[in-house]
Amino acid sequence: MSEHDEFEPDHISSATDHVLTELHLYGFHPRDDEPDPRPIPEDRVIAGAVADIFDALIATMADTGLDADLDDLLWSTVNTFHRAVERVERTLDDNEQAQKQGQREQDGSEVKAVQLEALIATGQRLIERRDALELLRDTGADLYRKTTGSNWSPRHGSRVNHRQLTSAMIDSRDFIAARKRADREVLLPAGPKIALTGGLDFNDHQLIWAKLDQVRMKHPDMVLMHGKSPKGAEKIAARWADHRGVAQIGFAPDWTRHGRSAPFKRNDQMLDVLPIGVIVFPGTGIQDNLADRAKKLGIPVWRFGGA
Repeated sequence: MSEHDEFEPDHISSATDHVLTELHLYGFHPRDDEPDPRPIPEDRVIAGAVADIFDALIATMADTGLDADLDDLLWSTVNTFHRAVERVERTLDDNEQAQKQGQREQDGSEVKAVQLEALIATGQRLIERRDALELLRDTGADLYRKTTGSNWSPRHGSRVNHRQLTSAMIDSRDFIAARKRADREVLLPAGPKIALTGGLDFNDHQLIWAKLDQVRMKHPDMVLMHGKSPKGAEKIAARWADHRGVAQIGFAPDWTRHGRSAPFKRNDQMLDVLPIGVIVFPGTGIQDNLADRAKKLGIPVWRFGGA
């Protein structure tokens, strides 16, 4: 080709050299459409990193002019991990939809089969990422509680942990079914469900804690259900569950969707879970509605505090 050099472009470096240079400078980065093969950090490494973050903030800000801002910054640190979990969850939802479409498009060709296998691998990797991020968040939440004396919870939505509830998937259908089953088990914990309702103005902490302790003695694996009120009996019950380590499910009224009937729709949702009993403290017609509907379903109702 020496006599035709005018047709040969100048090569500053080869394509292989370019790839090797990129790897050397920036490390390996998978494309958006392929799973990341790099290992997830070990649990002890994750826990140590979160502890270091908290130690640095506390050592820098405690007993200084920034002390008043420390609690908020620690809460926001945990919330950063929580938001990362939510982002991965949304991506996992998209992956699930893509798998469903891939299932419908299977025509026996190798191309379609390979595409579906890639989606399954990506979904598996997303679950591993989500579990690691949940560990970051939950480790931070535990340190937040130890530092501030208050339990960490998100402003909106649920805080769940999927670890130990997922396993290796065989194919796409098993992947989707297992994920839905895991989500149901996390969001509706096993154990006898005890529903509690009470008014916003009922604040007898000692009575509420005493009655819940009595129920827990009879049902150590109980799950507390309540209306997720911002104050009053249900807020006190939620704090009891935090301190006793009891799983709880908050049924907040959906005012946007149901308007004025939201509390009563919420009552229906609570009873759909079929609790083994309903504890009623003084309140309004909302509490009476829940008690009356529970009796019609044959669910025991226990009234306290003059309710």
